[in-house]
Amino acid sequence: MTTSIFGSVVLRTEDPRFLTGASRYVDDVPAPGALRAVFVRSMMAHARLGRIETAAATGMPGVVAVLTAEDLQLPPRPPAGNVEGPFARPVLARDRVRYVGEPVAVVLAEDLARGEDAAEAVEVELEPLDPVVGAEAALAEGAPILHPDAGTNLAHAFEERWDEDVLAGAEVVARVRIRHQRLAPVPMEPNAILVVPERDGLTVWVSTQVPFDVRNDLAEALGLARERVRVIAPDVGGGFGSKLHVYPEYLVCAAAALRLGRPVKWVETRSESMLQLNHGRAQIHDVELGATRDGRLVGMRVDILADLGAYPIAAYLPPTTRTMLPGTYRIPRVASRGRSVVTSTTPVGEYRGAGRPEATLSIERAMDVLADELGVDPVELRRRNLIPPEAFPYETAVGSTYDSGEYERALDRALALAGYEELRREQAERRARGDRLALGIGVACYVEVTGFGRKELGSVRVEPDGSVTVLVGTSSHGQGHETAFAQLTASVLGVPVEAVRVVHSDTGLVPRGEGTYGSRSLQVGGTAVFEAASAVRGKALRIAAHLLEAAVEDVEVLPDGRVGVRGAPERSLGWDELARAASEPERLPAGLEPGLAAEARPAVRDTTYPFGTHVSVVEVDLETGEVTPLRHVSVDDCGRIMNPMLVRGQVHGGTAQGIAQALFEEVVFDEWGTPLTGNLASYAMPAASELPGYENDHTETPTDRNPLGVKGIGESATIGSTPAVHNAVIDALSHLGIRHIDLPLTPERVHRAIREAEARL
Repeated sequence: MTTSIFGSVVLRTEDPRFLTGASRYVDDVPAPGALRAVFVRSMMAHARLGRIETAAATGMPGVVAVLTAEDLQLPPRPPAGNVEGPFARPVLARDRVRYVGEPVAVVLAEDLARGEDAAEAVEVELEPLDPVVGAEAALAEGAPILHPDAGTNLAHAFEERWDEDVLAGAEVVARVRIRHQRLAPVPMEPNAILVVPERDGLTVWVSTQVPFDVRNDLAEALGLARERVRVIAPDVGGGFGSKLHVYPEYLVCAAAALRLGRPVKWVETRSESMLQLNHGRAQIHDVELGATRDGRLVGMRVDILADLGAYPIAAYLPPTTRTMLPGTYRIPRVASRGRSVVTSTTPVGEYRGAGRPEATLSIERAMDVLADELGVDPVELRRRNLIPPEAFPYETAVGSTYDSGEYERALDRALALAGYEELRREQAERRARGDRLALGIGVACYVEVTGFGRKELGSVRVEPDGSVTVLVGTSSHGQGHETAFAQLTASVLGVPVEAVRVVHSDTGLVPRGEGTYGSRSLQVGGTAVFEAASAVRGKALRIAAHLLEAAVEDVEVLPDGRVGVRGAPERSLGWDELARAASEPERLPAGLEPGLAAEARPAVRDTTYPFGTHVSVVEVDLETGEVTPLRHVSVDDCGRIMNPMLVRGQVHGGTAQGIAQALFEEVVFDEWGTPLTGNLASYAMPAASELPGYENDHTETPTDRNPLGVKGIGESATIGSTPAVHNAVIDALSHLGIRHIDLPLTPERVHRAIREAEARL
């Protein structure tokens, strides 16, 4: 690097437009003459779909069309790649509906109000069928079959060492059932799309994390060449994994725009979003963790039962969970079984962490239960079993190869920041006094995997005025990509961050891209940008050496950002001069291509494994069951830190969502599959006042799997915070004999557990 910008706090270049209201989301894009799409949705969780009567709606003022599956004839959406069998998802329901909220028809109207009125006038004939609510119900004998052609509700299964006695030699075995409740992602901006038919194709604005996937799928479904579909993701108001998929509504709106020859806009309501936007988690783990009496782990067995919702679009998540089951510990043998089933509920997809939080919560809860069985401090049990630094790269019993880690250093720093020993003394004093407010301290160590999709596009071009344009194939939805890639490019070229413009999320301007998921953007996209910028820098040095009649090895980027001869700053050129010279072949060294630009699409070596320790401090009111988080301390290691402010932002947001899972949030259905948490009045998202202050620190353990030495950070805090809070609440109640409570730890659940425990005393 030529400057010290890498590792420095650089203010987010995106923020001025967000803070001044100049940001532009899909609903802000001007669309003269656009029709508004309003979807008619199933009000039943499972039913045969009969006649759809659209005549009354079609005849209403302002209604241009009412379309059904028969009208559009769009191909169904395939299930996840590891699913075999007929589990495809119709774009609009055919023959039967499989969850409340499934789209059945679409109204296209001149304005939203008339579209909503017309949607209510569409009559849908439904013959109720028994629903399948919950993963256990899906596998019960005689359970209704949601996809008759499949003949089963089991969409995917795996077994690893399931027949082996992996607990042989264990003198103590901890057993716990972990229910990872279903969650709603609830991004600030719901799903939205605007499709504008052009003479030669379509221009699409959509709130997505994967613009190129949307382009490719729309083109395939509509029979268009990819170059005829331009997809733009403008400012995107959050995604958390929920905007990784190409939703049926996207295809319907695009097909309607082509059919009617007019722009079509659909902006999801919050109530629609709670029904239709993919949910997350929804796994049940039966965990057995065995150890010797001195606390050395010998084996682990985990039975995973996953609820995929009505369509198995993300059946790869339980196998991802399997790869992270051992966590940060040396566990010689791990057996696992996974069964993923369909139910008559909203489909389940990726949600911040996507399979890794489930693994971490299970091992960390099991470690606390085991510590209780052994009668040792949960921190001491962890310390005895952490993978030591000298063991890396470390291959786990499930075949994952961790790149680097200093797990005990992160643990020690978190404990020191929290004042762990003092907290334990305070806890003992409160118990001795019989305080109503019980103090709980929870610790969770985590490791996760990041950097999926090993290739990405990065392009860097110096303009004639000396500014720099960066193209990157990742897609931002709040993380600060524009700042990060500008900072990275500036650090290589020695130019001001303000001189760098980052272009992303537009398939008409960026030639290719994978999008944003799995905390991949800096390590994969950043590697591409770094290599492209390095190539531009190398080319600039050659051009400068030629023009200044100096040896290339004597030329460098000077502290003032100009390119010149080392030790002779008066012999230098600005980036604008170099860019203009690069456009004139006669001024270039022999064999050098014109232009001061480079494109890179390198493959990083492999995924990386961030890690850390979270410590949660809570109070539990023993009379009411109310849990109050007092402090949350985290030490996260994401390799080399480029911009500490961006890292803190990711940790703060992830911690909030992790605490929310532990204490507040859960999607609930009744026995008929009807959602009981269909809006923000019933789905208990926490307010800022209900969350504690965050105390964040970091260690830096670089990876050798990319040239930047960075790992992902976008999901880490969600993964570490939930089990820390869960353990803290159980710790507060451990003197009552309480060993486990299912999430979320609502006052009602905690109060009931306390009363039941008191009855046993």
